[in-house]
Amino acid sequence: MKPHLFNKVMHDICNYDAYFVQKCDATGVLGLLPEQKFTAVIRMLAYGASADQVHEIARMGKSTTLEALVRFCQAVETLYTRDYLRRPTLRDLQRLLQKAEARGFPGMIGSIDCMHWQWKNCPIAWQGDYGNRKGQKSIILEAVVGFDTWVWHAFFEVAGSQNDLNVLGQSPVFNDVLRGQGPNVTYQVNNTVYQTEYYLADGIYPRWTTFVKSIPNPRSQKQKLFATYQEGYRKDVERCFGILQARWLIIRGTGRSWLGLPSPEPSSPSSLLASLRKTLRTQLSFRGTRGDFWMQL
Repeated sequence: MKPHLFNKVMHDICNYDAYFVQKCDATGVLGLLPEQKFTAVIRMLAYGASADQVHEIARMGKSTTLEALVRFCQAVETLYTRDYLRRPTLRDLQRLLQKAEARGFPGMIGSIDCMHWQWKNCPIAWQGDYGNRKGQKSIILEAVVGFDTWVWHAFFEVAGSQNDLNVLGQSPVFNDVLRGQGPNVTYQVNNTVYQTEYYLADGIYPRWTTFVKSIPNPRSQKQKLFATYQEGYRKDVERCFGILQARWLIIRGTGRSWLGLPSPEPSSPSSLLASLRKTLRTQLSFRGTRGDFWMQL
């Protein structure tokens, strides 16, 4: 991590949560430095290390390290969600549309897809709901990502036994459109004017005007060219998932938490992690952040 970014995050979080500020105990002995707590937390998130592994570096107890991890992720979510996990503004939307038109997809504002995060310590009573077709216990994350790996929408809580279509039925991604508050987009293709934005998606998604899918068996040269471009630009969301898993190994590995089981209520569209509580919730606090901020860590 770059020093200036580390200091910025540490300064913001210390001002938000006094837990990270160095204090004296009842005997007048100084406690842990903020740098110690932040170093331990970053190593757990970036390298997937356990609390016992970072003890040799940070000289912190296991319970203190886990508490610092929880508080750190909660602070990050509270402080940076408004800036790094939000709906696109008019300026952002114009930038997305210009880039999409240059790519040959006018009216496209991102690509949508789902990924599974394996849950190692899933309770036995829940393994039927959270087991996918491969026999792994997982939780599904749905995301809408732009060309610059900025996550504009994230929905996380659905059991791993469901597919992308079931996740879409529970997702709030089209709530603004249903309320008549969707973005006003106008573009022309083949002398036909359209007023609905769309996402690039794979074949499992329904045949809606808001989804543009590839051609399963292209025959003509024009169909092959369209399928090639659509499948290539659709990989933006998968590239985002890959970058996050490469930067934060805690996401690449399996969830080892016993606590913080998902709640049955649907999550809020403005928060990536509203569905999980305590430790399991905080282990994924960095999924919905933009590359030019958290990718530098």
